[in-house]
This record gives sequence, structure tokens and C-alpha cells, in this order.
Amino acid sequence: MGTMAASVEEISAAAPQALELHALQHLGELRSTFESGRTRPLAWRQDQLRGLLRLLAEKEEEAFRALHDDLGKHRAEAYRDEVGVLIKSGNAALREVGKWMAPEKVWAPLVAFPADAQVVPEPLGVVLIFSCWNFPLGLSLEPLIGAIAAGNAVVLKPSELAPATAKFLEDNIGDYMDATAVKVVQGGPAVGEQLMEHRWDKVLFTGCPRVARMVMAAASKHLTPVALELGGKCPCIFDSASVGTGRNLQTSVNRVIFAKWSSCAGQACVAIDYILVEERFAPTLIKMLKSTLKRLMADSDQMARIVNARHFQRLSGLLKDPAVAASVLYGGKLDAKNLCIEPTILLNPPLDSAIMTEEIFGPLLPIITVKKIEDSIAFVRARPKPLAVYAFTNSAPLKRRIVEETSSGSVTFNDAVVQYGIDTLPFGGVGQSGFGQYHGKYSFEMFSHKKAVLKRGFLVEAMLRYPPWDEQKIAMMRHLYRYNYIRFIFTFLGLSRT
Repeated sequence: MGTMAASVEEISAAAPQALELHALQHLGELRSTFESGRTRPLAWRQDQLRGLLRLLAEKEEEAFRALHDDLGKHRAEAYRDEVGVLIKSGNAALREVGKWMAPEKVWAPLVAFPADAQVVPEPLGVVLIFSCWNFPLGLSLEPLIGAIAAGNAVVLKPSELAPATAKFLEDNIGDYMDATAVKVVQGGPAVGEQLMEHRWDKVLFTGCPRVARMVMAAASKHLTPVALELGGKCPCIFDSASVGTGRNLQTSVNRVIFAKWSSCAGQACVAIDYILVEERFAPTLIKMLKSTLKRLMADSDQMARIVNARHFQRLSGLLKDPAVAASVLYGGKLDAKNLCIEPTILLNPPLDSAIMTEEIFGPLLPIITVKKIEDSIAFVRARPKPLAVYAFTNSAPLKRRIVEETSSGSVTFNDAVVQYGIDTLPFGGVGQSGFGQYHGKYSFEMFSHKKAVLKRGFLVEAMLRYPPWDEQKIAMMRHLYRYNYIRFIFTFLGLSRT
């Protein structure tokens, strides 16, 4: 067992004073651990990463059960989207952390001679991670890998909306990692509010904009730096003219289905939110989506369920608008008892309806038609910056325009969601979709401070930086700031250069 003794129910029912004491005790222990220097050595960081990898290997079946209990995820989906991704990330961090934490020698100008300039990564201190319920294991442990690799002490606050996974983390983290440096704190909003009353060296929050605003407001009291991973309406531009027919078209449709319905039933910040396609090609695309859905998602256990009744009601409410209901071409069946919603395709729902103004975060896919595929760029630009833009196209000019003329956390061509698993690409939003980037080395950098270190000697002393001033000193400074050392020397010697 870990060092956390209080259950979710006990914490949630506790008085504010007890919550405050609970948070203070853990924060004090973590702060002491960090200040002792325990978390800084490479060996300690590698030991923690190895422990995390052992946890994933030895408790894999328990993790699968927890993800199924919380979200109905098939074990294959759980491995593909969470456990497997974490094993990949953990191994990469274990392999590379020694390089990441090594000082980086940087250029110093000749005027500073003799000098040695370095950028030295140092851990921030004690950091707080708020994870989300849709990928409750992955969104907890992926940032934890980076925070530990960077040498920090960590409090992990898993989502109370995924209680089985939260309990799994609380029960096991302390057995596999240093319990004096990594703690799991369970609880609901009251616990989160209490945690944010204290000073942290960094906070990473993954969730919705409404709660993110509260996290930012609370962090401002201590000037705590915050990274936000939010989401938004991720568009998919489907260029029929260049995708063509046959294998390329079928592969594109397969990948759309994966990115909309196969990852937590569309309850993912990087899921496709809606498709933009030319009007003339929409019937062909819809026909192929229907037939492929019947083949790939015929069994109900192939797709996760909606997380809880509140979110089920929110999603079903999107379909109650008569104008939206009239646009449903496929699916739409609701099973409130089992919290399941059939994959649903809509054609041109009103653009001012909730389904087109709010992030859907579920298995509902609007298809919006445009006259020309190039019109999709203006459509995307007119809306808040999304976490991702997807485009199925082989047109080089269209690809160039999408990259240059739209703004998003990432752009992926001819696939979707898979950018999340590529460690050499930073993951994060821009504008309303969040700020701060992690994954791979970017996770290490998120939880590190790049400290500038300059070492100088006493061999050379340029008196021109000291008063009294004269025109010669000003002239020499002008040359130095342009790194024009030849003219500097001539001016220093009082010679004119012809």
C-alpha cells in the first residue's frame, strides 16, 4: 500500500480543517524530501522510472480491470491507448534521462573571453498534477514520468470520476516508487481546492476550461506557474479530390473511425470533433463511414461507455434540439441504463447549435459541407484554436496552407490522434486549447528550469563598460554589439580604417 491512508469517501466527508491538515502533512514531507537533495541524482530518477515500469508490468490486469470498471474500455483499447503508451514513454525516459539532465554548453561571444556558458536543467521542486477521467491512467502517469525524470517531488491528484483507476494508483504507487517523494491524493473538488491553497513549484491541470479558470485563479495567489491541457473542437478536413478512391479512401475512413469512436468513445481531447468535406463528396464519405462502422464496431463491447449519467445527459441533450435531431443520418440510439450511445453521424447541423459551438467529447460526429475544400481553412480560422487539426489530403498546396494559415496545438495529415504517442513531438494546446507542452523530452522540460550558468575569468577586463564615458567608448561598444572585432580593435588603437 501507498502512504495515503484516507479513502475518497473519508477525504470528501472530512471537515475543511482536516483537509487542510491532510494537505499540509503531505506537502511538508514532500518539501523536506526535495530539499534534502534525495530526488536529484540520476540513480534515484532511474530507480523511480524502473519502479513505474514494474508496476505497469506486474499490475497490468488490475489496470485493465480498473479502466473497464470506470469506462468500459476493452483491454485491447486500454493497452493501446494507456498501458502500452506508458511503457513506451517510461522506457524512453529511462534510456534518455541521463542526456536530458546533462548541462548543455552554449556559445559565448569573444568579448566575454575567457568564459564558459552552459544551460543547466534543474528540478522545479514540488509539483502538483491534476489528471483527467477519460484516460485516467495515461494522463496520470505520462506527466508523472516527466516530473520524476526531471527530479521533482510530486503530488498526483487523479480524477474522482474514474474512482477505480484512482484507487489503483493510490494502492500501488507507494509500493513501486519512493513514497516520500510521490504521493497520490484522492478526493473531489474540495480536495482540489485545498491543494490549490498551497504553494507549488508547478501545476499541470488536464480537464475542462471551467475548472482550469479556477486553477489559474488559485495559482495566481502564489504566482505558481501552471500548464493547462484542455482541448477544443478538433476539425478534420477531408479532401476527397486528393484522397481519391480505393485503398486510400478506405484507410482514411478507418482512421477517422479510430480517431472518433475507438478512443474512449470520442471522450478524448484529441478526438475528431467534426469533419469538413466538399458537398459533392459527402454522400460517398457517409456511405463508407456507415459500412465501415458496421464492420469494425458491430459489438457494443468494442467501444467504451460514457463516463457517468451527467455526461450521458449532456450528450443526449445535444441531440434534443429539433434541428440537430433532423440532421442525424446514422445511429443516435441511447442506452441510459448502460451509459452507451451508438456511434452517430449528423449532416450539417445548425452551426449555432450547441453541438457545433461546444466541444462534443462523445460519439457524435457532425459532417459539415463546404463548396470547395479550401473553404475549410476559413471555417477553422473563424473558431477558437483547437488542440489539433487533422487533414486527409495529398495536396501539397493545401497542406502548406493548413500549416501556415491555421493555428492549433498540432497538425496531422492523413491520420489522427497518433501524434499523441510520438515522443519527439510536443503535445499541448494554444490559446483556449491550453498552454504548456509535454511528452518525451518535452515532459522533462516542462518540469525543469533551464538555469543559465556563465563562468568567467580575470584575464581580460574591458574598461569601456565603466565611466567616465567618451565617444571612443561609445564607438567601441557599437562595434562589440555587432561582433565586429576588427573595427573594435582599430577604434581601440585610435586608428582610422580605410
